[in-house]
Amino acid sequence: MSAKLLEVENLRTYFKTEAGLARAVDGISFTVEAGESLGLVGESACGKSVTALSIMRLIQPPRGYHPTGSIRFEGADLLKADEENMRHIRGHRISMIFQEPMTALNPVYTVANQLREPLMLHHGLDRKQADRRCLELLTQMGIAAPDVVMKSYPHQLSGGMRQRVMIAMAVACRPRLMIADEPTTALDVTVQAQILHLIKSLQREIGMALILITHDLGIVNQMSDRVLVMYSGRIAETAPCQAILRHSRHPYTVKLLQSIPRGVSRARRLRVIPGIVRQATDFADGCRFAERCDHVAPRCEAAAPPLYAEADGRQVACYLYDREGPLPRREEPIESGDAAESRPVNGTTLLEIRDLTTHFPVKRGFFQRVVGYIKAVDGVTLAIREGTTLGLVGESGCGKTTLGLSILRLDEHARGAVEFEDKDIFTLSTSEIRKMRRAMQIIFQDPFSSLNPRLLVREIVAEGLRVHEPTLREDEVLKRVAMSLEEVGLSASVAERYAHEFSGGQRQRIAIARALVLRPRLIVLDEATSSLDVSVQSQVLNLLRDLQARYGLTYLFITHDLGVVEYLAHEVAVMYLGRIVEYGETAAVFENPAHPYTRSLLAAVPSIHSREENPPPLAGEVPSPIAPPQGCHFHPRCPHAMPHCKDQYPPCCSISETHSASCFLYERETNRSIRVSY
Repeated sequence: MSAKLLEVENLRTYFKTEAGLARAVDGISFTVEAGESLGLVGESACGKSVTALSIMRLIQPPRGYHPTGSIRFEGADLLKADEENMRHIRGHRISMIFQEPMTALNPVYTVANQLREPLMLHHGLDRKQADRRCLELLTQMGIAAPDVVMKSYPHQLSGGMRQRVMIAMAVACRPRLMIADEPTTALDVTVQAQILHLIKSLQREIGMALILITHDLGIVNQMSDRVLVMYSGRIAETAPCQAILRHSRHPYTVKLLQSIPRGVSRARRLRVIPGIVRQATDFADGCRFAERCDHVAPRCEAAAPPLYAEADGRQVACYLYDREGPLPRREEPIESGDAAESRPVNGTTLLEIRDLTTHFPVKRGFFQRVVGYIKAVDGVTLAIREGTTLGLVGESGCGKTTLGLSILRLDEHARGAVEFEDKDIFTLSTSEIRKMRRAMQIIFQDPFSSLNPRLLVREIVAEGLRVHEPTLREDEVLKRVAMSLEEVGLSASVAERYAHEFSGGQRQRIAIARALVLRPRLIVLDEATSSLDVSVQSQVLNLLRDLQARYGLTYLFITHDLGVVEYLAHEVAVMYLGRIVEYGETAAVFENPAHPYTRSLLAAVPSIHSREENPPPLAGEVPSPIAPPQGCHFHPRCPHAMPHCKDQYPPCCSISETHSASCFLYERETNRSIRVSY
């Protein structure tokens, strides 16, 4: 890794907007060597994706332009190359994996049409040769039926499968440099582990360099040789990966690492970064992190610090490291203190679920006859104590969201018994269930799509009050709205603004305020923090803990982020193909996972403390709920499957008084459990 493959020098990328000039990337310089992996990290709106698009020359003039800078790839300046040369470079010498494959792939073309295009364009292959190469690529991606996938359209594939297709397109022409923009953000930890292992294997095989854009520092540890931390369009710090993770220098990098919930005791509050990243049209002249920094001084606000070089190859843009006149270091405020802890209300069960099923009919033919069922939820029995949080985890397609909707009777196919406040919601009339929903609220994954863009914030938050308390006077409604906004850390003055005017974390706070205004007893949170930066996520998690302690709220927290569950949940239920396979107190499940599926989920989580070189712990994807495997649903993927696992579903076995699992490894025979060594 001695040759400089890519050299970016003083790059600026500006956009002309109605709000003024947006300085998205503002004078950054870095290099990437042949075969090197560079991690590009930072919060949303820090300029990471714009940097990648600039390298690919995908910034569209005249709205977007580069007032200064150069991007030299293999010795040639890409900013001076004509479009014909760039067409030869894109997809051939430099390729890119975009964050959302569903929007990056053309919905009207099959996978075959899209995958063969770069092969025919850059390598001059004919259709048959290209198809053979496509099959080889898809097989290399670990796709079991490449011929079927070739004939499929993007919407017919799972998220993990679409991402594999995107990677196949990116490596088809064996590029020298691949840019991966959040390639695993929307994926489960198991699929994420497979994708990361695949990228590393391909990198070794063809010797390509990698620029990995992510906000997950665990992924950075697993994938990167060197890390570049960006803030507000500028470089805050750059250093070898282990130096960043073990001995970070810049106050921003330090706070990012402190915001990670994984491994933080429930008794402690998460460290947060106050404030948000400013809009690119509103940047200050000095250090752009100054208003959020504990060490800020007048010097910081007067002029931006340069990158100060250190002996170990690190560069830090902070006056704390000015050798001629370093700023005095202040003691950082201890803001993580003891967290407010909710206690179960007399151990009372608020929600009890018994044998809940949600089967969606599959209809075919002219007469739409039912030919089968999608068994999204298949016989779930659970109880949630009042004032506690139950974490519900599992891969996509396991039925988590359907279970949450079924509990609220928002799905007409749900059957079984769901007792809330000692009433079975499935026996209630329409008017009765409407009244009960006042005490049962839901917060969705994407606040941008769940908040009405046509309504002001006060109208959004007040909507529930107008439905459930129609006799309230207008001044009382506005007072309740203001109280609810202030409880979630927002000023009452934001009530006169629209949802699109806020950041992702602020929009999620508005969604929480909307649910909270009715003083519910149960809130279902469906991936409520998965789309947030780690810094914003820590603020929202602290808020949820505070509200739970203040009002005795009960949460059903649906997520695939095991670090969040470990911090927030009192108990955890692990779901696989519509059924609960393990249940117990959070500490018991995380410290001594019993079911092989739970062990695989935990093993797949990327760690910032150790670098994993082994293959991913779980291969393949969740089988179709239309035709789940006979016997134990997990046996086709289980490393410890036994012959009888294929014939019968295992009973629920007690591991301890607070921990159970549905697995034959723990079936009681001759008064002891069958155990294996993992």
